[in-house]
Amino acid sequence: MSSNPTSRDYNKASVLDVVLSQAPLTRNELIEATGLSKATVSRAVEELRADGFLTDGEMDVVTGRGRRSTFLDLPGTAGHVVGISVGAQTSCVLVTDLRGREIKHVIAPTTPEDDVESVAGWLVDLVGQCSASAEGPLRQIVAAVPGRVREGREIFATMESRKIFAGSHFHRAIEDRVAAPVLLDSDANASLLDILADDPTVENAALFIVSTMVTFASCAGREVARGRTPAFGDLGVLSSGVGKEHLGDLLSTSGLLRFAGGRGVDLERIEALWLEPPGQASRAEVLEAFTTAIVTAVSAVAVTLDPESVYFVGRLRPLVDEVLPEVRRRLDESLPTTPEIRVVTQVLGLSVAQGAAREGLATAHSRLRDTVLEARRQGRPRQAAPAF
Repeated sequence: MSSNPTSRDYNKASVLDVVLSQAPLTRNELIEATGLSKATVSRAVEELRADGFLTDGEMDVVTGRGRRSTFLDLPGTAGHVVGISVGAQTSCVLVTDLRGREIKHVIAPTTPEDDVESVAGWLVDLVGQCSASAEGPLRQIVAAVPGRVREGREIFATMESRKIFAGSHFHRAIEDRVAAPVLLDSDANASLLDILADDPTVENAALFIVSTMVTFASCAGREVARGRTPAFGDLGVLSSGVGKEHLGDLLSTSGLLRFAGGRGVDLERIEALWLEPPGQASRAEVLEAFTTAIVTAVSAVAVTLDPESVYFVGRLRPLVDEVLPEVRRRLDESLPTTPEIRVVTQVLGLSVAQGAAREGLATAHSRLRDTVLEARRQGRPRQAAPAF
C-alpha cells in the first residue's frame, strides 16, 4: 500500500542531505546543521546506517575531559560518479566517491576515431579502467563537450571535426554502454562549475573558453544558466568588430590561425603567437584584432548579464594575458562599470572533468534524496544503498 512521504521521511532526507555535503561530521554537528532534535537525528542516523549510507569514522579529538565523539561518514559502498572532459586534443575521465573524493583519473590524447560509436566505446573503456577500484553502484556520468548542449542530451554546436556528434546520438551511445544515467554538458559550464567550487565568493560571473573553439558559460547567484533554446550562449556568431570576422573566428585557435595566415603570419602552431619574438607588423595586426574581439566579447556580456567577473581559460589564455592591459583600458573608456577580468590557469582536461564530476555529484545527491521520499510512496520503507 503506497502513501505520501511523512515528516519522518523528510527529516531523514534532510539528514542525508547534510551527510552527503558535509561528512565526516559528529552527531552534534549533524544536529546543529539540520536544526532537528537529538532523538530525530538519532533515529534518522540509524535508518540511514541500515540503508548503507552511514558508517562510523574516526574519533573526534577532544581536549580536556570532554567525551569523545565518533564521526559519521559516508561509506565508499554508497557509490561513485564519473566526470568526463572530451576535448579536441585531450580527454579526461575522473571518478569520485559520493563525497567528491577522487578515486582515480586518467588524462589521454583524444581518440582520432571519427564516428560516434567508436568514441563512445573508447570513453566507456576509460571509465571502466578508472572505476575498477570504486565501490558501490555508479550513480551518474556527466560528459562535458566543447559545444552547446540542451537538456543534457542534445549537442547543437561543437568543433568542426566533431560535427558528427550533433544531436542526441552521442548521448545514447554512451548510455547504452553503462548501467547509469548519463548527462551531457558544455565544457564551459563544467569549467565554471569548477571555479565556483574553488571560490565560494563568486556569485555572478561569465566564462569564455578560448581554445579550439570558443564556448561560453554564465552564472547568477552561483547557479549556472542553462537557457531554453540552442541559441543560448552562442556569442561566437556576434561581429568581432574587425571587418566581417565573428567572435567565434578570432577567439578560437583554428579561426585565429586562419586570420593570421591571411595577414601573412604563417604559423604551424598557435603558441608561436606568444612564444616567438614580436617583430612583425602583421603580428601586431593579429594581436590588435584579437584585442578588439576580447573587448567586444566582454562588452556584450557586461551590458546583457552584468557579471562581477569574466573569466578566460583555454589554450589562448597566454595571449589574453598579453593583451589584457589594453583590453582593460578600452573597457574603462567605454563602460560605466568594468567587470573584473580574470585569466585562469586550469589543468588541461582535468579541470573540466572536475566540474563535470561536481555536476554529477549534485545530480546524484538530489536523486538519492528523492529516493528516500519516494520509498514510502512505492511501498518500500527501506532499501539498502538503492541503485538507479
